[in-house]
Amino acid sequence: MKLHSPHDKRFKKISENIKRIRLEKGITQKQLAEMAGISLSYLSKIEAVNCNKSFSLHVLFDIADVLEEDIVRFFK
Repeated sequence: MKLHSPHDKRFKKISENIKRIRLEKGITQKQLAEMAGISLSYLSKIEAVNCNKSFSLHVLFDIADVLEEDIVRFFK
């Protein structure tokens, strides 16, 4: 049996929003990963539908900077 974090829903919402905003801006996962200074596999895990990967605020800030978005949009 897998234990779930009390924050799983929040991680999923952030993941969905990062992917949605990235697609709206016409940026590929590879481009975003390179510009944010993270690996493509890491970004893929962050954006995965069943995201269970925790990520730091540093990574979120880097992604937000590349997407030219306020980090708050990831949480809505």
